[in-house]
Amino acid sequence: MSKITLTGFALLLLLFLGNSTGNYAAQPKQKNSDSPTGTFQRMIAENGSVTMDLDLNRLNGINSVGGGPTTLHFATGANSFFPILVFNDQLRGPEPGSMALVAEAQPVPQLPAALTASFKQLVIEKLSPDAPFDLAVRDAKTGFTFFKIEGHQYDYQSNARSLSITGGRLVVSTEFAESLGRPSDAGAVAGKISIGAAMQPIEVVHLDENGDVKSTALPAMNQPGVGTVPGPDVIIGELIGLQQLTSGAVNGRVGISLGTDACNKGTENVDWFALPNSDHPFIPQNLYRMSSGADNTERFEQLGQSWGKHAFTAASSNTCGFGCNGVGGEHLGSGCSDAYGAGLNGSQGGIGSRAWVNPFTGVFPGSTANNHNGHIHDATSHRMLVDTTDLIPAQNLGAIYFAEAEYIVPHEYAWCQSHPGQCNMYNNASYQRYNVGGGPTTFSFSAVGSTVREQPAIFAWTGATVLRAEPDPGNDGIWFMGFKVTNPTTGVWHYEYALYNQNLDRSIQSFTVPLGPGVNISNIGFHAPIQHPGWANDGTQGNTGYSSTPWNVSQDSSSITWSTETFAQNQNANAIRFSTLYNFRFDADQPPNPTDATVGFFKTGGPMPVLIEAPGNVPTPSPTPTPTATATATPTATATATFTPTATATASATATATATATATFTPTPTATATATATATPTSTPRPTPTPRSSPAPRPRPTPEPRP
Repeated sequence: MSKITLTGFALLLLLFLGNSTGNYAAQPKQKNSDSPTGTFQRMIAENGSVTMDLDLNRLNGINSVGGGPTTLHFATGANSFFPILVFNDQLRGPEPGSMALVAEAQPVPQLPAALTASFKQLVIEKLSPDAPFDLAVRDAKTGFTFFKIEGHQYDYQSNARSLSITGGRLVVSTEFAESLGRPSDAGAVAGKISIGAAMQPIEVVHLDENGDVKSTALPAMNQPGVGTVPGPDVIIGELIGLQQLTSGAVNGRVGISLGTDACNKGTENVDWFALPNSDHPFIPQNLYRMSSGADNTERFEQLGQSWGKHAFTAASSNTCGFGCNGVGGEHLGSGCSDAYGAGLNGSQGGIGSRAWVNPFTGVFPGSTANNHNGHIHDATSHRMLVDTTDLIPAQNLGAIYFAEAEYIVPHEYAWCQSHPGQCNMYNNASYQRYNVGGGPTTFSFSAVGSTVREQPAIFAWTGATVLRAEPDPGNDGIWFMGFKVTNPTTGVWHYEYALYNQNLDRSIQSFTVPLGPGVNISNIGFHAPIQHPGWANDGTQGNTGYSSTPWNVSQDSSSITWSTETFAQNQNANAIRFSTLYNFRFDADQPPNPTDATVGFFKTGGPMPVLIEAPGNVPTPSPTPTPTATATATPTATATATFTPTATATASATATATATATATFTPTPTATATATATATPTSTPRPTPTPRSSPAPRPRPTPEPRP
């Protein structure tokens, strides 16, 4: 490892035969003890992250409203030309170049207007040796300099090929100070910056004992991409076993774990750096049950949810048959797969709280996201927490169970931001059916059929309509609205709704269903999975865990509303957070009609409408959806999808086609709405794919300790 300050860079570069490839031509020279012998590399930043801690009081003026510290997180653009020179694994210095910055969240409102306007086109630039300062934060398009960077150190780790730049002070530039209307602030320190990047060689020169060039190579950047999708694209190719790793129950509950085998469909190798680096996937796991009604398909409920496994050290198998390019370790190669058995995903020291994670950006603090200090684990801690009464076969006759896992992938978000149109962040969940045996406190599970790839488990709900909603495209994730209406007895209709949040950071706080005039409802119900108790360092406010308080219900002549506390009232309220499904239900004395429900959000954003069915003469949805039946090749016949009574999609399935109802609607904006939403209903049940063999879990290598 080599640490050097800016002083002396020029001398080092001169001693190292200059800094351009033209200086390495072979020439006769006398052998002497000072001749360089070994390997020279020129390297660029393959990927990385940047953190800026800004003092808003300094930027906006001491007496400004909303001042104080704020932290901005960025990923670096892929393969940024920010070159460094390395000789015999020792850093010799940087060369002029730049790193594009990809914001991992929207800018805070208190940032100066000029900085906000340039927020999506900032770069870290290494200037030429004759420039008055070494590094700067600039607008890539205009060249406007916001900050000079001073006092920083470069640190290169040869074993990991990683570069870090720490201790940098963000100094307000003259032109930025003038744009703020405070020229005297030029030279003021407005914060600090740290940079970490994975480096890859673009030129390798081997020198003999005389310092002559022995060979030169231009390595290929990364490895060839054999995937089929541009960019990084992680899916779960196979779920490889649902297990209760520790026998027995604690307070009537058991802890269950699920194995996963991830595959990279993309042409880009996916970042897979171990903690404390935060650029790796996070893997939550869930358990669901379909039950009730004459055929046990009336409702679809989530029974349990785990914390999330922090991925590390990728393998390079070919489970999905994409044609793995052989890359592993700190990257999951293009086309490659990486298996984590249930034992690994349920290893309590390697799974961290969901509370630390932004599910849309994938951002979490690597230093604290998996901190188990201050608490002791029992048989259920951090695993999928499930009541034994929800599993005992004799108490759940005919119930059908499904396990689901999801990968939250920071690299996919960063790539999407720098490559619009290559956003592969919405297909990261897969599910599989399981049978349950044993009990009353120790259970066994056996897989039925194959893993259903790239879909959350809500799509297993037989006979339901499932809609995808996106409240703020490009800035937050997606959620799904599922609903099913049955007619169990004459004059009685049962209304069942399920709201599943896949990767929506803002979370869901309320759900309102319109009621027609004169509708009488009864048997009002609510269901949510068990929340984990509070643990030291779990990321929740006060380390008290999320609330399990059932949602409040209010009703008037025209609607019924379920709601939990607002974010302002309780940051730990029982909101529908990512990778989680809640249920709402009632019976009514009138049949269904299509209408808009209203969903309110927890952290930010105005409410949005979403298409459902509700009892009586309810308001017509705006605009009225027009489902379209589309035949899709499938090996088995699939049930007809019907949406009644106003909008109907009907198609007869054959042995070679599936009828899929697709409705796209744009809700009418309200004064508080922040974006339009697109919803697509999909008929169920899902076709059963050809069974695939499930690979046995493989032992994981232990990564080298990181500093």
